[in-house]
Amino acid sequence: MTDAGQAAKVAAVKVAGKWTLERAIRMGQEAASLLTDVTIYTDGGCEPNPGAGGYGALVVCGNQTREISGGFQLTTNNRMEIFAAIAGLEALTAPSQVTLVSDSRYVVDSMTLSWAKRWRANGWWRTKKERAVNADLWERLLALCERHRVTFEWVKGHAGHEQNERCDVLAMKALKQPDLPADPGYVPRPEESPSAPAEQSLFSFL
Repeated sequence: MTDAGQAAKVAAVKVAGKWTLERAIRMGQEAASLLTDVTIYTDGGCEPNPGAGGYGALVVCGNQTREISGGFQLTTNNRMEIFAAIAGLEALTAPSQVTLVSDSRYVVDSMTLSWAKRWRANGWWRTKKERAVNADLWERLLALCERHRVTFEWVKGHAGHEQNERCDVLAMKALKQPDLPADPGYVPRPEESPSAPAEQSLFSFL
């Protein structure tokens, strides 16, 4: 629950002052209005996939922009897309009102359609027979989204979007750096190998 949501909940159950639910909601809205507006643009990628991976993020607040990037020696494209969102949100030092822009349907749909929340509620099982992939990163991202008010937006990649293109440059530059660290959460699946083709289907990796 966000800080603003917690304030509304506390107000709703307060008895001594006989606060109404309407007033509680208004308090939550006022708390939200005090949050700093931030826009985060993200991208991630691998060459090959799985393979060396990188992520990039632009954190924009007012007229200030911070660039963030990094990489791992062996990971997947989807993990780098999630990690880019994590890196951007972890750069914030206080609860914020965030618009997070990604070209990854995997990330945007998993968060906006509450798939990741459902997987967590089910003990990180996607179905009764199949575990959810990248649970370690989804856990971190969900926790950050409870600290901040985050709205996810999808943008088409490689389509001339200035900030998205910059994030792509950051990610590609990062994955080519020497002595990249290991991705501690990456566990190869049976069908994955360094020579495997790029992930073509969102649903095959949910």
